[in-house]
Amino acid sequence: MPVQSRIEIMAPAGSFESLAAALQGGADSVYFGVGKLNMRSRATANFAEEDLPEIVARCHEAGAKAYLTLNIIVYDEELEAVHALCDAARKAGVDAVIASDLAVISYARSIGLEIHMSVQANVCNMASVRFYAQYADVVVLARELTLAQIRHIIECIRRENVRGPSGELLRVEIFAHGALCVAVSGKCHMSLAAYNSSANRGACFQNCRRAYRVTDEETGYELVIDNKYVMSPRDLCTVPVLDQILDAGVSVLKLEGRGRSSDYVRTVTSVYREAAQACLDGTFSADRADAWMERLESVFNRGFWQGGYYLGVKWGEWSGSANSRASLLKIHIARVDNFYKKNRVAALYLEAGGLSVGQSILIAGPTTGAVRVEVTAMQQETEAGMKPVDAAQKGETVYLAVPEQVRRRDKVYLLRPRTLEDAVSGC
Repeated sequence: MPVQSRIEIMAPAGSFESLAAALQGGADSVYFGVGKLNMRSRATANFAEEDLPEIVARCHEAGAKAYLTLNIIVYDEELEAVHALCDAARKAGVDAVIASDLAVISYARSIGLEIHMSVQANVCNMASVRFYAQYADVVVLARELTLAQIRHIIECIRRENVRGPSGELLRVEIFAHGALCVAVSGKCHMSLAAYNSSANRGACFQNCRRAYRVTDEETGYELVIDNKYVMSPRDLCTVPVLDQILDAGVSVLKLEGRGRSSDYVRTVTSVYREAAQACLDGTFSADRADAWMERLESVFNRGFWQGGYYLGVKWGEWSGSANSRASLLKIHIARVDNFYKKNRVAALYLEAGGLSVGQSILIAGPTTGAVRVEVTAMQQETEAGMKPVDAAQKGETVYLAVPEQVRRRDKVYLLRPRTLEDAVSGC
C-alpha cells in the first residue's frame, strides 16, 4: 500500500471536559452525540443542540473536525427532529454526520452535509462500498472483518478509483480501540427483549456485561464454568498490530468511549496519535508498543483483546468482570482554588482527602480537560510565608507546580495503583 502522510485519529467526546481532553491528546476529529438520536441515547454522554456552535468552534480552533453521530434507526415520528438537528448541525459548521439510516443520510446530503457511514451499516464487501460511496466520503467497515478482507476492500477502492460526493477517494475507517459488543456490529436484541429498551436505538442496558449461571432446571445442577461473564468480551486494542492495520491502507482510526472519563479520552487519544505517527515515520517497535499498552492499562478497560477480528483470532477473550481493570484508581480529593499563570502554580483545596509528595494526581475540568501531575514538591502558606511540606490533610490548601493551565473549580483526583481489595469490592 502507498505510504500515507497522516492518519486521522477520531476521538470520542461526551462532555466539554472530554472534548478538551480529546483535543489535548492530539485528535484530528471528535465525534459526539446530541440528545437522543444516537447510539448513546441512555447515557449522560451527550450534548444539547445549543452546544453545537461551541463544540465546532473548539474543534476548529484546535485544527480538528467535528462529527455529529446521528446513527440510530429512525421512526417516522422522529423525522422532523432529525431534520431540525441536521439543519442546526449545518448552521453550526459541523464537518460531517455519522449515520446508517437512509432517511438521515438522504436529508443530510440534501442540505450539503458530509456523510460518514456508521458501523451500524455493517459494510462487509465492495458491493456495499460502491453503493454507499454515492452518499458518503468515509465508510466504516464492519468490526467482524479480518485484516486480509480490509486490505482487499481498500485495494479495490484504489484500483476502481471509488470516490465519494466530495470527489476525494473514499476513505476507510475502522474501530481501533474500546468496548466490543457480543453481537455483530452491535445489532443486539437482548436489552429489547428484557427491558423493551433497544440497543439499536442507543438504549442498551448491557445485559451481556452481567454474571450468569448455567443451571439444569430439572435437577438443579449448576454447570461449573470458569468465567461467569460469558457474554462480556474484553476491549479491543489494536496498538500492538497498528503497523499492520495502517499498512493495509486504513486512514481513520475510531476510538470508542463517549461515556468514559476525560483522563481515559486523553490517554487513549494520545497513545494512538503517537503510535500512528511512529508507524508513519518508521519508529514503531514492540518495545514502544509495550510502553503504550502500559499507559492504556492505567485507564478504564475490561482487559484487552489484542488479536481481535483483524488478525482472524477466534473469539474467546471474555472480560471475567463487570468492572474496569484499570491499573490506576481515581479518588476525588480536592478542587482547584486558584491558578497563578505566571509561575504555573495551582492552589488546591483538599476538600475530600489528603495529599503527599510522591503521589500522582489528575486535574480535570470542562475547559482544562485532563492533566496528570506528579507531585514532586508542594507548599503551604504560613504567617512567615510559604514553606515546603511533605504532606497535607483534608481541609488544608497546598500550592504546587503544574505542567499545563488549570482552572478554578476543576476537580482533583488522587491516582493510586488498584489493589486486589479494590477489585473484590468493585472499585
